[in-house]
Amino acid sequence: MFTNKQIFLHTCKIAPTPQGALMTVTQPQTALAADLEVNTDSSGPFIRVDNLSKVYGPSRPRSARFLGRKSPVTSGFRAVDDVSFQVNRGEIFVIMGLSGSGKSTIIRMLNRLIDATEGSITIGGQDVGSLPPAQLRSFRNQTINMVFQHFGLFPHQSLLQNVGFGLKVRGVDRQTREAKATEALQLVGLGDRIHAMPDQLSGGMRQRVGLARALATDAEILLMDEPFSALDPLIRQDMQQLLIELQRNFKKTIVFVTHDLDEAMHLGDQIMVMKQGKQIQCGTAQELLESPADPYIEQFVAEVNRGKVLQAGMLAEPFEGPDPDDGCRSGMAPSTSDAAANWIGHVPDAAVLADLLPQFAAGAGRLHVTNHQGQIIGQLTAKKVFAALSPKESVRES
Repeated sequence: MFTNKQIFLHTCKIAPTPQGALMTVTQPQTALAADLEVNTDSSGPFIRVDNLSKVYGPSRPRSARFLGRKSPVTSGFRAVDDVSFQVNRGEIFVIMGLSGSGKSTIIRMLNRLIDATEGSITIGGQDVGSLPPAQLRSFRNQTINMVFQHFGLFPHQSLLQNVGFGLKVRGVDRQTREAKATEALQLVGLGDRIHAMPDQLSGGMRQRVGLARALATDAEILLMDEPFSALDPLIRQDMQQLLIELQRNFKKTIVFVTHDLDEAMHLGDQIMVMKQGKQIQCGTAQELLESPADPYIEQFVAEVNRGKVLQAGMLAEPFEGPDPDDGCRSGMAPSTSDAAANWIGHVPDAAVLADLLPQFAAGAGRLHVTNHQGQIIGQLTAKKVFAALSPKESVRES
């Protein structure tokens, strides 16, 4: 078993980022790091996993190990069985399943804390499985960080020291790392508690520190293994919203593990559902709700509150035409009776369907869906929304 300190030492990093991005620390590039090329092309998947398996049982023949070959394993316990998926840069990819489904094993194979038995993992065009130990350490330092389920904080160090620990390991001077750690703590709402000790914080605050530590090292990829599962429901919602806001600003590539379907659908751009080591279905929240692959997925989604999961942007239909000046930019119904019929409202793409119902009840004919810049990206009708809220009806209008 790895300790939190061992895992963190493997996953902390400092790397250059685009101008204006968070936590850039410039250091001389070593020859080893220079040899480690990561493809920055955003047109293809950033993370590619093909036919990944992890088998616990009889070891491979000595000759195969010596030659570096991966021989087929026919016996033993398959914790992960032939899983394939892709993650785009800047996307939140959620791996979801019950205990024992293999989701945590997958996330640890992504940075080779656990070696895969079969299959391949490619990150930024680099085959992670082929890296020798020295290059693997360099790759982890440049690319990946983890946020732990149980915080992983050092109890004898202040928040400032905890958050700056990864920078200290990389040899960053004290003044620079404290400045970066302070900035990260401010981002998660703890800028006034930088000298506090972990035992002086609530569970939610400690998880914020863990998130700040990952941000301070400026990792391209964040691996988050059930980071909010130990929190109370209200605090958990706050942390989910904080993650969404940070992701909107910094566009990290996040692989997020959870056993909570509501959380998966709230956070995930893509969701992969696991069962007993096997990949059952991978798709968007809407695809899982509309087209469950088998009875197992149907059972999972049967109790989902669709009104709290589905968002306006998921269902918006194409809109062409000028934005009418109807005085309803706030989404509130007009005050005059003449305009009360078929008025047009405006809602953000992240609004959940439950929040749209009062506008339709007030007489809205349709709702224009806007992005965070206020631009119209589509429209919704009451028929479309009500169909989406019904598990027995297709969201597509005839």
